[in-house]
Amino acid sequence: MDTLDGINAEKAADQDGRITEVAVIGAGMMGRGIARTCAARGIQVALLEVEGEPLQRGMAQLNGEMDQEIARWGMTQSEKRAILARIKGAVDHLEASRAQIVIEAITEDFDRKKALFQQLDELCPPESIFVTNTSSLSITELAATTRREDRFIGLHFLNPVPKIPMVEIVRGLKTSDDTFRIVQDFARVLDKTPVEVFEYPGYITTRIIVTMLNEAMYVLMEGVATAESIDTAMKLGFNQPIGPLALADQIGLDEVMRWMKILHDELGDMKYRPCPLLRKMVRAGHLGKKAGRGFFHYDKDGRRLPATVSSHSV
Repeated sequence: MDTLDGINAEKAADQDGRITEVAVIGAGMMGRGIARTCAARGIQVALLEVEGEPLQRGMAQLNGEMDQEIARWGMTQSEKRAILARIKGAVDHLEASRAQIVIEAITEDFDRKKALFQQLDELCPPESIFVTNTSSLSITELAATTRREDRFIGLHFLNPVPKIPMVEIVRGLKTSDDTFRIVQDFARVLDKTPVEVFEYPGYITTRIIVTMLNEAMYVLMEGVATAESIDTAMKLGFNQPIGPLALADQIGLDEVMRWMKILHDELGDMKYRPCPLLRKMVRAGHLGKKAGRGFFHYDKDGRRLPATVSSHSV
């Protein structure tokens, strides 16, 4: 195998230019979902973290998530083995220099993303395309922190990544048409329908969904109905697979509040002001499924329990 020195993106491609090696930075819920999706389509993935403990935790959770799929007859043991064989976990970001596409999936914090991309800009060859999975931050502003603004783009995956059949492709002001085409083809290889978005705060999905989540929280806080009733009404009344409060729990209430704050700051519209109940729950550490408690309660495997949170207590 070639050493890391001198490897460029072209060496990782096969003769028809297909993407064969991808690096995913961040082994959290979104990062491991992206890594799993890429590996399931035959792509070699470097799943990178800053320390061993979060990497080990992420790999263990990835194992557990696929075991749950197997238990539901949604995946076979052989499929799981094939996926894991294509995912290499590492804490050395130099591994990203092998990849044609480098996908960032860390916390929604501009300064942390900026620092990461500046580090990657030094490590990766100029041919590598940088992708951010941000749901609300400016692609153009992030791209400007690197020396490859034309090869910088957003891919906004939704959770759960392996199951959602679309992805938003967000162009920054200087994203080249060639970069867009490559990433659009990559999305199709992942069996996702690519939706082109021109940069604007919240894009399509985040901008629309946070207003629904926020309003559902106000309905709960004002005592109009219980969390269970709100979600039942929205699921059955509008043919939604999951209710807004359960969806907020799944995303993470801290993450939802972060999206709302960014949109409120960027657009100045009061409809994005986080509901006081959401603020109260985040302060209490009731962050949703990942914390075992949000608008609903969950066991250690993320399965929902009967107890719910009322508008008067968290």
